Amino acid sequence: MKLLQFMKDGQARLGVKTANGVMDVELTARSSGLEVPFFMEEVIKDSTVAIPLLQELVRGNSQWLKEEDIVYAPCVTRPQKIICVGLNYRSHAEESGLETPSVPVLFSKFNNSLAAHRETVALPGGTSQFDYEAELVLIIGKRTSRVTKEEALSSVFGYTVGNDLSARDLQFRTSQWLLGKSLDGFAPVGPYVVTSDEVDPGSLNIECRVNGELRQSANTRDMIFGCAELVSYISRYMTLEPGDLIFTGTPEGVILGKPEGERTWLRSGDELAVTIEGLGTLENRLE
Repeated sequence: MKLLQFMKDGQARLGVKTANGVMDVELTARSSGLEVPFFMEEVIKDSTVAIPLLQELVRGNSQWLKEEDIVYAPCVTRPQKIICVGLNYRSHAEESGLETPSVPVLFSKFNNSLAAHRETVALPGGTSQFDYEAELVLIIGKRTSRVTKEEALSSVFGYTVGNDLSARDLQFRTSQWLLGKSLDGFAPVGPYVVTSDEVDPGSLNIECRVNGELRQSANTRDMIFGCAELVSYISRYMTLEPGDLIFTGTPEGVILGKPEGERTWLRSGDELAVTIEGLGTLENRLE
């Protein structure tokens, strides 16, 4: 199932993407009399009950919103944690001039960084080296602590597309990456959350285009640490909660990986499109 969030009356509303269009869950449920969860967080926390109810609601619905008419919200809006993985493709570590890690390199973003599909992201002053990073993002579906690698993917509710936008001059100003990674709007996610039963995260084509030009093209099978290993490793040290996001790393092709004289950083007016096989395309414009 493909779930999304869109804005209506100033609030994020739950929707279901279908071949016919987008179903407004709350509106449809109220007219049908079926009791279903109205919020993404509720679906994630109790998916075994919520997903069959939503499937029943879709089967009975005859009214659909046109996708081009909706204003997207981030597909998950209130994660307790946004955990990111650096240097998780050997080719990216090599192009960045950094050592290939022996354990996952973890850093964080905050909720202020979240942005939606088609949302315009404002570039702040005081920094200029803006870069893109196409990434597969995991959405945790249940409280998870010290899970084995073999069981780890059972903790994943679904998957979405992410862009780990980065201000490289701020990122490397100190030994801590936080400032350059957590600017407002620098974690676009969406357009959809695709439930885990429909996704094989170990073999997905991933690409990034800037103004239509292909910049990144790889497959998630090239990850150093696969999704199951990441969930297991992280949960060894911190408890993961429903709705937590894990950005799993980016492949080669980022601007930082080019020789210094050939780097043309992102600027206002650039249009970014990150596509992951089966999950959709996340589009953002910079201003």
